[in-house]
Amino acid sequence: MKSEADISIALPEPAAWSGESPARPVSLAEARQYCESLARTHYENFPVATFLLPRRLRPHFYAVYAYCRWADDLGDETGDRSRALALLNRWEEELRACYQGQARHPVFVALRETIEQCEIPPEPFRDLLTAFRMDQTKTRYPTWAEVLEYCRYSANPVGRLVLCVGGHRDPELDRLSDFTCTALQLANFWQDVRRDFEIGRIYIPLETMARHGYSEDDLRACRYDERFRNLLRELVERTRDWFERGLPLAARVDRRLAMDIELFSRGGMEVLRRIERQNYNVLARRPALDSDAKALLLASVVARRLFSRQSEPQPRRGPL
Repeated sequence: MKSEADISIALPEPAAWSGESPARPVSLAEARQYCESLARTHYENFPVATFLLPRRLRPHFYAVYAYCRWADDLGDETGDRSRALALLNRWEEELRACYQGQARHPVFVALRETIEQCEIPPEPFRDLLTAFRMDQTKTRYPTWAEVLEYCRYSANPVGRLVLCVGGHRDPELDRLSDFTCTALQLANFWQDVRRDFEIGRIYIPLETMARHGYSEDDLRACRYDERFRNLLRELVERTRDWFERGLPLAARVDRRLAMDIELFSRGGMEVLRRIERQNYNVLARRPALDSDAKALLLASVVARRLFSRQSEPQPRRGPL
């Protein structure tokens, strides 16, 4: 069997992709290996999270991640809006072919197995593509409703996919997951205010900026003052409320999956605390979790879940 490195020689990076399939058919084993390698080399938090998952589910998470990674890169790494939109349309064609049993790209060869075994509908995958297209056509969000609409496409489908892979199909769990995923997306926006502005995007609702008397010119000048602190304080408080609404989700899913969900929720809430600790000055320094903080967070989540399991009432035994 060829290695992932051998596959990558025949398959360009997303930014250089022109919609072609590999020169030869890719086996399921090769496709799985490709997706795992992509996940492990492109997202530092992903391997930490996946070791908590049951081993049988890991290939499915790798496949889902690879789909998201490729689609995101097709949108953000090409450097040309019209080409990015064309490639996203081509990616959706590959998705359609995958659902018709005609997968060719290694990501979709692996994803086909995941879709079949986990019975995943196409809507979450399509919704993500809607978000990536929005990134190419919309750079300002006048209202909170529009920001939340973006999160509906950019973040919430990821949670729905996680629940599907974990075998959970329940509208109430979907609702709780949406709270969590929206909160994670918002926390990422607030920690990346400066970085996003530098690439031409503002995710802070313009109506909220205006209410605090803070303008786009102020943001361009990186003016950190009382207006900006009050603005970020409101954003952080609102985002924390979304996290708290979603916290019950972890108690209602499989224990191993629950640790992953809680890890990301607690991590997002810790980002908010760090924004507060630096007095909301995300313009001077991006608040992020270092390796020690991640390790401590992981240990606390594992300990909490193990303790809660030990505290559960045990079934009564009959007489020996």
